[in-house]
Amino acid sequence: MATELRVLKDVEWDDWSDKLDLAFGGPPTTGETRAIRRECTEIERSLGVWDGGDCVATAGALSFRLTVPGGSGVPAAGVTMVSVQPTHRRRGLLRSMMRHQLADVRERGEALAVLVASEPAIYGRFGYGAAALDMRLTVDTARLAAPELPGMDEVRLRLVDPVAALDDCERVYARLVATRPGMLARLPGWERMAVLDAPDRREGAGALQCVVAEVDGEVRGYARYAVTPGWDRGGPSGVVQVRHLDAPDPVVYAALWRFLFGIDLTTSVSVRSRPVDDALPLLVADMRRCAMELRESLFVRPVEVGAALAARTYRTPVDVVLQVADPFCPWNEGRWRLTGDATGATCARTRDPAELALSVRELGSAYLGGFTPAALAAAGRVRELRPGALAAASTAFGSDLAPWLPHSF
Repeated sequence: MATELRVLKDVEWDDWSDKLDLAFGGPPTTGETRAIRRECTEIERSLGVWDGGDCVATAGALSFRLTVPGGSGVPAAGVTMVSVQPTHRRRGLLRSMMRHQLADVRERGEALAVLVASEPAIYGRFGYGAAALDMRLTVDTARLAAPELPGMDEVRLRLVDPVAALDDCERVYARLVATRPGMLARLPGWERMAVLDAPDRREGAGALQCVVAEVDGEVRGYARYAVTPGWDRGGPSGVVQVRHLDAPDPVVYAALWRFLFGIDLTTSVSVRSRPVDDALPLLVADMRRCAMELRESLFVRPVEVGAALAARTYRTPVDVVLQVADPFCPWNEGRWRLTGDATGATCARTRDPAELALSVRELGSAYLGGFTPAALAAAGRVRELRPGALAAASTAFGSDLAPWLPHSF
C-alpha cells in the first residue's frame, strides 16, 4: 500500500506523538509534559506519513522570531518532531517531508528555517548548516573561588517557586533576546517548558529550584538549578546542575554564579549550555577548572536567500556577488549581489561575475556570524573567485557576540 503524506489532524495527535516518542526510543510522554507539548504543537504546521492506518513518520514546525546580527527578529520556522519508524527507512519519507515543509515555509513568507539536530549528519543534504555552538562547563568549585565584582553585595537573592516566578523570569529573558544572534522570541506557552520537572526525568537530581536576583526591588536575573547529591571518602561531592541562567547586567550575572558556587554539600557546578563567549571562564582565576566542551547547537537554512541576507546587518561594508548552489530548493540557485553595512542590506539577483561560490548550507553556517566564510573555505566548502572577496566577506559577516541558542525546541 502506498504511503500518504499530509498535514496532521487534531484527532491524530495522540498517535502521532506516541510514534514520535517510539522513534526516539522512549515510552510515550505523559502528564504535564505531554499536555504542554500538545499545547505548543502547531497542528497546521505538523506533518505525518501514514501507511494504511499507521503513522510511520512525523515532522513539525514552530513559529519563532530569530535574532540576527543587527538585533532584528526574523520570522523563522523551528523544525522539530522529525522521525521515521525503523520499518520505513530508506523509502524517501524524510526527503518528502523536508521538501513539503520547506515549500510551506516559503509560502508563509519565512526566510529561514532552523533546527536542533539529534543526528547532525542527516540535515546537511537538505541545506541546513551548523550556525552556533554551545559551551558546556563543569566547574570545580572546590578549587575555584567564586566570582567577585564590585556592587555584588547590593544584589538581593531570593529562592522562589520556579512556576510562580515564570513571569518575572520571562521578562528577563525577553530583554536579552534582541542582544544576541541565535536567540528566539517564542510564542506564549513556551516558557512553561523551562520549568517541567517530572520526577522520572531528574536523573538522580533533586527538585528544580529557582533563585531570582533583585536590584531596587526589580528582578534583574535568575537561575534555575537542581542538586545531584553525592558523597565520597572525603565528604560531600554534590553537583549543582544549572538548567537556565539569565541576567543582562554583569554584576547580577556574577552574583548569581557566586550563589551557585556556594551551595552547601556541593563541589562542582555543571551547566549544559552557554555561549562560547560567556563571561564565566573570565570571572574565575583558572578557566581550566571550568572543563569547557563545545558542540554544535543551532542549524540554519536560508529558505529565501535574498530575503534572508537582506534581513541582517553587516559588521563592515560589504559588496560581494555570491554564486549559490541549492539543488534542494532550486529557487535559490544562481548569483546574488549582497550589498550592506551596519545600517542595513540588500540582496538581489545579478548577472555580474561571481566572487564567492558556496552552497546554501555554508550560507546557513555563516549567517549568524558563528562561522566565517574564511573558516569554511579552509574546509574546502567556500571557493574564492575574486582575490580579497573572502577576507572582506568574513569580516562583514561577523558578529560582536557569538550566536547562541538558549534552549532546544
